[in-house]
Amino acid sequence: MGLSFLAGIDPGPLALWASLSAGGDSAGRISTVEAALKGRRGAYWRGEIGKWIGRLVPVEILVPDSAQRWRPLVRDAFQFVFERLSDRRLATKVVQQFELSADTAPEQRLLRLVNKMPGLQKVGQVLARNRRLAPKLRRALSELENGMSDVTLEEVRGLIQERLGQRLTAYAVELAPAILSEASVSTVIRFTWNQPGREREQGVFKVLKPYVPECFGEDMTLLQDLGEFLTSPERGYGFAIHDVKDMLAEVLLLLAHELDFRREQATLLEAVKMYRASIGIRVPRLIEPLCTSDITAMSAEAGVKVTEAFPRSPVRRARVAEQLIEALVAVPLFSREEDAIFHADPHAGNLLYDETNRELVVLDWALAERLSLESRRQLVLLSVMMTLRSPDGVRQAIRDLSLSADRRNRARLGVIDGCVKRFFDEMSPDASPGTLDAMRLLDRIALEGVHFPPPLFLFRKIVLTLDGVLYDVAGPGVRIDEVIAREFLTRCAASLGVFHAPLEWKDFAAIEWNALLYPVRRLG
Repeated sequence: MGLSFLAGIDPGPLALWASLSAGGDSAGRISTVEAALKGRRGAYWRGEIGKWIGRLVPVEILVPDSAQRWRPLVRDAFQFVFERLSDRRLATKVVQQFELSADTAPEQRLLRLVNKMPGLQKVGQVLARNRRLAPKLRRALSELENGMSDVTLEEVRGLIQERLGQRLTAYAVELAPAILSEASVSTVIRFTWNQPGREREQGVFKVLKPYVPECFGEDMTLLQDLGEFLTSPERGYGFAIHDVKDMLAEVLLLLAHELDFRREQATLLEAVKMYRASIGIRVPRLIEPLCTSDITAMSAEAGVKVTEAFPRSPVRRARVAEQLIEALVAVPLFSREEDAIFHADPHAGNLLYDETNRELVVLDWALAERLSLESRRQLVLLSVMMTLRSPDGVRQAIRDLSLSADRRNRARLGVIDGCVKRFFDEMSPDASPGTLDAMRLLDRIALEGVHFPPPLFLFRKIVLTLDGVLYDVAGPGVRIDEVIAREFLTRCAASLGVFHAPLEWKDFAAIEWNALLYPVRRLG
């Protein structure tokens, strides 16, 4: 690649770039950059490399015009992370970018940048379903769901053989000749096995990638430091970001669960019980004898990526969207358990559809969280009151949610009231608000400094991520709140009104009163 690729860079580092252009293999180039980073001018090189990466992936590609006030923050965040990578990792990324063709699209360069950065990959997976991003960027980020390739079959087979040892012989395990898929922290490979006294079965191993523990730890430290950096007083972005650090801390805690395979295995057993009475929804069955602290063995599940199901049938795709809402929101929301479990990573790569049996298959339970019965009660009331366009009902539900998290929020009740008032004042007379609007309102209030229970923060992100998947499956025709309402009424009717969790009897009077006032609000 010629030096024209480096147009606009500070002339100081050109000697380094020239040495990369002189030839040699990738390993030699990486060593050259690493030596420069370790030298006395290492800090200088890092600064220039950070600027260079910013030119390769312009912030205008990452942040749409509608959110342009966030561009300085995103630019600073991007440069902060890559300037502080360890010497070897940063050197590797520099050479990878240098060796790409000059006409490589920024979106593809971004995917290479986050290669072997599980923390950033997880962020990218969530962003991939945000309909506010440019379509080209969303398509590129969607490759993070199942299009990565950064470990070899030999590495995966070697780890399985090392961890399971004699169990492979005892259960007559035979591994597939190829990797099935890769995610941000794990790799999936098929196998067959024979439990004594039973017929041979098919399964899959989910294996923690060998490099992840070290890289993941560095990624988490970087993101923690980034929270401190972005919220420091001297940054002065001109809008409220003081809650960013808290949000990052909550996300980091949940992302750390990705490495806790034992926790996921226990969650998978619990999820099987939760969906046992739900028609059209299933989760993989755990194969406990073949599990370890970094390998999860489970039943092999047939299906296509949920966004690819029934491509020629809008009617069936609409039904698939309804099943998604039922599985990921309605079932846990209306659970009678004191603490109900939610799948917290509902990107399309974790959702298969078995077209033959008309079943949704929910994979990867590493990221899961629980919501208390009272929190779910307030969430249902919030959704209903939003649909009924009741400012008083919405305000009360949000107040109760905030006070359940931190009694110090009592001093911020005025912030809640103000945000709710502005939301309804700005609403179009013909708008039909619902659950999605309620979650966006909670996000707006959180950015004003009101704290909510950490699981509730994750639930908001679940709904917003799910919205993107639903749009890709069925367009705008399937609404989350309508499916939730139907599921609730169906459950009540089936039990003759006996089972109505999480709502209490007194809640129905408030709902009925607001329903009577709904026509007046629409006309007003």
